[in-house]
Amino acid sequence: MARIDFKKSLKHLYHAPKTPVAVDVPELSFLMVDGRGDPNSSEEFQEAVKALYGLSYTLRSMAAQALDYVVMPLEGLWWAEDMSAFTEGKRADWQWTLMIMQPDVITQEMVQEAIAKLAKKGKDVPASTRLERFHEGLAAQVMHIGPYAAEGPTIAALHEFIGSQGRSPRGRHHEIYLSDPSRTAPEKMRTLIRQPMG
Repeated sequence: MARIDFKKSLKHLYHAPKTPVAVDVPELSFLMVDGRGDPNSSEEFQEAVKALYGLSYTLRSMAAQALDYVVMPLEGLWWAEDMSAFTEGKRADWQWTLMIMQPDVITQEMVQEAIAKLAKKGKDVPASTRLERFHEGLAAQVMHIGPYAAEGPTIAALHEFIGSQGRSPRGRHHEIYLSDPSRTAPEKMRTLIRQPMG
């Protein structure tokens, strides 16, 4: 059985040029965890990342006889009750949903079984952990090369592109982390930035 890499079969969703493009994002299935706070210092954030990867690799093993696939990258939806929290760097007020895309073969029952397996190993998952369908629809996206802290101009260009299409941003700021920050120099980090538009 050939291993499927959804980053390749869904290339239009997991690759973008360094100039913004429009994309229609279909409904997909994700493991999700909600939280709040500074991603650089929040223990809640780190626990969410560990839980998502732990569950994703457990589920891949459980599904191996039906489908062999590569675990997808971490993604994040970001917002704040007052959006100036982003422009003013008030990271404690940032809210987020971290998520990893799952193939359709993964069911709610499998997720519950995987959570139980992790619990037996002493690895609990956050209470908000869930499998959920997510449909973004029409969006603009762009590839950011460099550290997360330098995303500002890239995001500004993305929003300018949305305006040039006669549209406006809607929904939540979406980032897809295509590089491992522990193995990649900050200036070479690849982050796909997506913004739904209406």
